[in-house]
Amino acid sequence: MEEMEVEMEDSLNSKSSIQTQLEESLNNLSNPEEGQVVDGEVISVSDDYVFLDVGCKSEGRIPVEEFAGDLPNVGDKVSVFLVKVFGRNGPEISKTKADAKRLWKSVSHAYKEKQPVSGVISKIVKGGYDVNLGGDIHAFLPISQSDSQKVEKAESLIGIKSKFYIDRIYSDNKANVVVNRRRYLEEQIDTKRDEFFNNVKIGDTVKGIVKSFTSFGAFIDLGGFDGLLHINDMSWGHVARPKDFVKKGQEIELKVIRLDPAEKRINLSLKHFAEDPWIHFEEKYHVNDIIKGKVTKLTDFGAFIELEEGIEGLVHISEFSWTKKINKPSDMLNVGDEVEAMILGYDIQAGRVSLGIKQISANPWDSIGEKYPAGTKVNGKVVKITNAGAFIQLEEGIDGFLHADDISWTKKVKHPGSELEVDKNVEVVVLECDVEGRRIKVGIKQLTDNPWKQFAEEYKPGSTLEGEVTSITEFGVFVKAPNGIEGLVNKANLSDDRDTPFEEAVKKYNVGDKINVYVVEVSVEKEKVAFSVREFKKKQQRDEISQYMAQSDNEDDGAYTIGDLLKK
Repeated sequence: MEEMEVEMEDSLNSKSSIQTQLEESLNNLSNPEEGQVVDGEVISVSDDYVFLDVGCKSEGRIPVEEFAGDLPNVGDKVSVFLVKVFGRNGPEISKTKADAKRLWKSVSHAYKEKQPVSGVISKIVKGGYDVNLGGDIHAFLPISQSDSQKVEKAESLIGIKSKFYIDRIYSDNKANVVVNRRRYLEEQIDTKRDEFFNNVKIGDTVKGIVKSFTSFGAFIDLGGFDGLLHINDMSWGHVARPKDFVKKGQEIELKVIRLDPAEKRINLSLKHFAEDPWIHFEEKYHVNDIIKGKVTKLTDFGAFIELEEGIEGLVHISEFSWTKKINKPSDMLNVGDEVEAMILGYDIQAGRVSLGIKQISANPWDSIGEKYPAGTKVNGKVVKITNAGAFIQLEEGIDGFLHADDISWTKKVKHPGSELEVDKNVEVVVLECDVEGRRIKVGIKQLTDNPWKQFAEEYKPGSTLEGEVTSITEFGVFVKAPNGIEGLVNKANLSDDRDTPFEEAVKKYNVGDKINVYVVEVSVEKEKVAFSVREFKKKQQRDEISQYMAQSDNEDDGAYTIGDLLKK
């Protein structure tokens, strides 16, 4: 009996132990909670799915697409999001959602700590770009914050993997994230530029890529920041276009010639790889030397002539010709012309050479005074007509000026164009030759005798003549004498009756009428003569009285009285 009781007690204890073990096993098989991120172990990998043990009664599966080509191996641990414990095909799990939850925490932390996050610019949207931050999290990148420089082609940034700062997160909703790539790039550029200024010295050789061109040179990318290759630092010689020396996208070596950390400016040079040609200038060139060079540039004030590569001289427009007035250098020279010039002076420190073209030949004005003394008659061509007169070409490059007053002794020439014509030959006489002032004055009327002298000799003041009315003005009447001399009858001298207004007195005359006048005054130098009708009539009366008195004296001495004269 005792043995049977012991066996029964052992049997009961054994059953109790088995039950305990079953309960513990069932407890161990309890399912994880839905909506949590759990770690699963890879059981197997097929072409379509990765199977994981996530602690449920059956394994879960994830499409291989969620691994983006980076498939795990059997036994690897993978964090997944448990969507449902009892799905259609076992527990429903998602690696993408687990990544998104983990990444969202990372994004939130980066925003709070002002740290950059990684992403890929995936597509263009209104106002900017959509950036995939991974884990199905997308952010908006404004186009103004997408690069460190202006974006010329929006599509050029598509597919770029970069880092971004998070500017704003409106809520936990992943669609309301705004990122900034420009700030990150500028930080990187500043860091690299600071390293450049700390490590590079003037005279060092650096490598860069030609980035863009301007009218004054080219910008060189030195690794995210730019240096300037100025047009004057491309060659010691003349540079017309930067594109003739470097090409966009070309990698080149350059010398650092200036560093300005405060202004963040870097100046680079190509020409400093060669020796400065000005060092040996005085060994080759001297003042008054005649050189041959090529025209490299024309400006309003002159022409630049290249003596050799790196050395240019300027021919000022005033040094082109002894005799011709040059309005534009292009009237005489073209870029590329080979010309001779004389060195007039130089300044090595300033890198300047003054040249002259006219000095190659003798100055014709040195002998003009002997060739054209006053009184010389010349047959010349009318080359230009102005309001004041005309220029007469006496020989190539030498013009004389014919004033309008020197065209005719008797005509009042209002405009020389009424008497002269361009390209027509005329005979003139040299009136004055001013060599120092480089002016020659000529005349046409001086080829004949001055009729004013003849008139002054023939018609003294007090004499009378019959002339012809040529014009009637508000200040008097112009009368032409028989020899062509024209004088004025002032309106005060038109009527013998002072009470008669000029407007009334002048009605008696018409252009072409014959008129008797009295010569009041003659000026040969001023070529003026004053006539008077009133004085003519007074003289006529005096002459009549004298003649009558003379006749009366002959007929009856002392028998004629003033009363008789008045009656007469």
